[in-house]
Amino acid sequence: MKGFRCPARHGYAVEVSPFLPSRLACATAQYYGIAGCGTLLVLEQREADVLLLRSFDWNDGLFDVTWSESNEHVLVTGGGDGSLQIWDTANPQGPIQVLKEHTQEVYAVDWSQTRGENLVVSGSWDHTAKVWDPERSQSVCTLQGHEGVLYSTVWSPHMPSCVASASGMVVRDELYLKHEGLETPLQGFLKGADVAGSWAGDGTLRVWDVKAGSCRIAIPAHKAEILSCDWCKYDQNVLVTGAVDCSLCVWDLRSVRQPVAQLLGHTYAIRRVKFSPFYKTVLASCSYDFTVRFWDYSMSPMLLDTMEHHSEFVCGLDFNLHIPNQVNPQQTTTEQWVVDNSQYCSETDVVVVRVVDCSWDETVKIYTPPCLAALQEAAS
Repeated sequence: MKGFRCPARHGYAVEVSPFLPSRLACATAQYYGIAGCGTLLVLEQREADVLLLRSFDWNDGLFDVTWSESNEHVLVTGGGDGSLQIWDTANPQGPIQVLKEHTQEVYAVDWSQTRGENLVVSGSWDHTAKVWDPERSQSVCTLQGHEGVLYSTVWSPHMPSCVASASGMVVRDELYLKHEGLETPLQGFLKGADVAGSWAGDGTLRVWDVKAGSCRIAIPAHKAEILSCDWCKYDQNVLVTGAVDCSLCVWDLRSVRQPVAQLLGHTYAIRRVKFSPFYKTVLASCSYDFTVRFWDYSMSPMLLDTMEHHSEFVCGLDFNLHIPNQVNPQQTTTEQWVVDNSQYCSETDVVVVRVVDCSWDETVKIYTPPCLAALQEAAS
């Protein structure tokens, strides 16, 4: 396991480059995102260590990051001031563009992965999702319908103009808890905190048709705030949600009365969920219980592995899409994930990562969990 530490910066999101298998970006914030500025870290994993290639500061916390699917140097982050920042790693001076329409924190950003689209979706605490063309200064459309804050917005990897979003509950009274002496708005931080107040409405998973600007389906997926959702990479009808109730639920859009599977094991709120790009029923989750867990909902037991290498909330998680010179047996013929690593770097200089995560403990971790190593060995 390799790691990188950035003092006084608490990790909120991490994503591996879709172009360069050893490159990743991490969105961070000072003071746990409650006050202060934010920093975007662009990191490079090498054989012996992890190097900081670039760092970009912003005047508010940064809560999510996504790489461009059309330009290997471009990234987008979402900030606590309600703006999206577009960065170019070849331009160290600052953001090349700032998009500002949201009226509250932007907690989610995602770049479309389908061909023919060059769009970004953002989700905000102002209860809206917005779709952006990075070449324009104004949003393409606004998706309205959630009654609570949006924590997650994700493009379908299968269907153009299709977005999933997950929301928290409507807070009728202001709720606070204390974390290391800081007064913090609740909004899904912990399960079972000693707080006062009342909830009302929402807590749904929604699927949107961006062209029509309308919600096609709304699923009351949890009786708690939903902090994350993700699409299965092999089935356009399957998504997973993770919530403050400590559970993950796998949903089939063709039948939403009950989840396909419910995954239990976390002891505090689940902050982020990710489907594996290589195995249809394998996914990962990270939590405020300081753990990262790996699951296969087609097996019994469904829990494959628990990683306990952080000392604070784990907020960011991603799989690396790149495995050199390998086609996984579970892949369909239309999905080509083979990457020739030699076009990016020498084999002796760079090591391809499998999983990356980031935490409020100021670290980014890069590793291959034993369960994934075993899956690959069995497949080969």
